[in-house]
Amino acid sequence: MKRPLDRLLAATAQREAAGLRRVLRPRTPDHDGLLDLASNDYLGLSRDERLIEAAVRATREWGTGSTGSRLVTGTTRLHAELEERLAAFTGAARALVFSSGYLANLAAVGLASALGEGGGGGGSLIVSDSGNHASIVDACRLSRARVAVTPHGDAEAVEKVLADRHEEHALVVTDAVFSVDGDLAPLRELHAAAVRHGALLVVDEAHALGVVGERGRGAIHQAGLADSPDIVRTVTLSKSLGSQGGAVLGAPEVIDTLIDTGRSFIFDTGLAPAGVGAALAALGILDGVPEDSADDLSGRARANARALAAMVRELGLSPGLEPNPAAAVVPVVLGPPQQAVTAAAVCAEHGVRVGCFRPPSVPQGRSCLRLTARADLGSDDLAVVRGALTAVADLKVDT
Repeated sequence: MKRPLDRLLAATAQREAAGLRRVLRPRTPDHDGLLDLASNDYLGLSRDERLIEAAVRATREWGTGSTGSRLVTGTTRLHAELEERLAAFTGAARALVFSSGYLANLAAVGLASALGEGGGGGGSLIVSDSGNHASIVDACRLSRARVAVTPHGDAEAVEKVLADRHEEHALVVTDAVFSVDGDLAPLRELHAAAVRHGALLVVDEAHALGVVGERGRGAIHQAGLADSPDIVRTVTLSKSLGSQGGAVLGAPEVIDTLIDTGRSFIFDTGLAPAGVGAALAALGILDGVPEDSADDLSGRARANARALAAMVRELGLSPGLEPNPAAAVVPVVLGPPQQAVTAAAVCAEHGVRVGCFRPPSVPQGRSCLRLTARADLGSDDLAVVRGALTAVADLKVDT
C-alpha cells in the first residue's frame, strides 16, 4: 500500500507535467517593477493614502484585531457604520459584514438550509450557473440541498428547472460579473424566472461592486432591481474597495436569519478594524464623485477595459465570451494550460504582470490570461500592455 505522502508527491508530479502546478511568488510593494494587470485592485485604491489613513485610525482606536466573533466582541461601531453605508450605497435594505467574501457566499447560499425542512436543506433546490465562482460551488455542496447546475447564462434553462422541481423552496444563484470571462449574468431574466416560481435570487457582486453601474453601485442597482426584497446580494470589500472582507445585502428577514443561523458568521472572528476603516473610506470616495467626471473611478475602469478588449481583438487573440466587457475583467483565451503559463511569462518579460488561469479555475481547453483593467491605467501603461500582448500573439503564430 502506498504511503499517503508518496501519493501526494506523485499527484504533484502529475500536475507539474500537465502545466497545473501552482507556486507562491511573494511580490515586492511595486510588483517587482512590473505593471500590475493581475490583481483585483480595480480602482487602484489599495495604496490610496485616504484608505491607508483610515485603516491606521481604526487600528489606533480599536486595535489590530476584532477580538472575537461578531456576536461576542467582534462588532464595533465601525462595523455597524459600514453596514449602514453599504446598504445605502447599493440600495439594499440591510447589510451584514463578514471577514471574507468567501464566507459571505457560504452564508447566503446556506439560506437553502434555513428554508428547507427542519433547517436541513432537504426541502430546497439550488439552481447554480455552471460558471459560478468556487465559493458558490462549495456553498452549494455544503447546503445539503439538491443542486441543479445549468448552462452558463441560460435563463431559460433556469426557468425549466424551477418549473419542474418537486421541492417547496428554491434559490437561484449566479455571479453578477463572472470572474474569468468578465461577462454579465442575465439578471432581469433570472429575477423574473425566480419571481414566477417563488424562488430567491442570490447574486454575487464581487466583480461588479465599484465598477458596474452609477458610481459602481453594482449590477443589481444598474438593472433597476435594488429594491427587490427577493434578491440577496453578496459583495467583497477586497477588490474595488481596496480592503478586506465581504458582506451580504438583503431584506431584514435575510439578515436576521443569517445572524441567528449563518455558521460562517456565528463561528468566525469578525473583520479586523483596519479593513472596516479602509472599506468605509473607499465607499466615501465612490459616493462623493459625480458620474462621468474626471474622478469617476468606475467609469475609468470600464473605459480601460474596453480599450484592453479592443487591443486583444486587434491582435487576433480571443477575448472570451464578452467582446465588450461588462466590468474590469478582460480574458485572453489560449487553450492548453502550458500555453497560458508560457504567455504569462512572456508578458512578465515585457514588463506586465497578468493573471494565469488554468483548470480547475477554468474548464479544460480554456486556460487563459486574465487582464485587470484598473482605473489608474494611463496611455503609457496601455502601450506597454500592447507590446506584451503583441509578443503573446507572435507566440501563438509561432506555435
